[in-house]
Amino acid sequence: MKKITIILLLAATLVSCSKVLITGRRQLQLVSDSEMSSLSLQSYNEFMNSAKLSKDTKNSALVTSVGKKITSAVEQYLRETGNSSMISNFSWKFSLVESSDVNAFCLPGGQIVFYEGILPYTQNETGIAIVMGHEIAHAVAKHSAERISQQIVVQYGAQITDAMVANKSAITRTAINSLYGIGSQVGVLLPYSRTQEYEADRLGLIFAAMAGYNPNEAVGFWQRMSSGNSGKLEFLSTHPTDQNRINKIREIMPEALKYYKK
Repeated sequence: MKKITIILLLAATLVSCSKVLITGRRQLQLVSDSEMSSLSLQSYNEFMNSAKLSKDTKNSALVTSVGKKITSAVEQYLRETGNSSMISNFSWKFSLVESSDVNAFCLPGGQIVFYEGILPYTQNETGIAIVMGHEIAHAVAKHSAERISQQIVVQYGAQITDAMVANKSAITRTAINSLYGIGSQVGVLLPYSRTQEYEADRLGLIFAAMAGYNPNEAVGFWQRMSSGNSGKLEFLSTHPTDQNRINKIREIMPEALKYYKK
């Protein structure tokens, strides 16, 4: 039975792998884009029903402006490379909410939320672009779907083949809820692996550069975040926070600068 399970898992993996944009890393994808988009929009609406929009109209407009610039640049790149279908189910939204938490996130369907508490660390438009690029990268690279797919494999074993041809939504939701014990709002905000975080750093810098933002600003931003980590910073709770992150950003900077259009 164990041998059959392994064979089924290998078969599922072979037919369900995709490659991340630009990096080319292969990843397991057992959850459809339409399923993730549905969960994403539901989660966004749940969150916004309990959150308060920021009264800071200037920074709210800036967050929206930066978001539109970067997503427009990403969409153009995807069109030029024949990859538009990767985000065909996305619904871009940009919100700044009232909160002192140092945090920001992008749901897998393209809904992006910034907390006011992160603005002292971003400091300016380019700093916002560094964070925005990073969060958009998580969505474009389909990191949430990858994490859910991994969880499905762990929990369901041989049943994974049924999930691929039957009602995946039910299994997807069960996998999420059993992992977190809660609904979809936090379920689609899965903690990313270190590999995914570094990948989001790399893609995020490239996306920001495509939109005309200097990726070199990333070093200063992460240094500020690191020095301010005397208490709990939510944005850093699942992120690599040591000097290795800044070192890796410096390593990939030459690549990002190739996409930089002033």
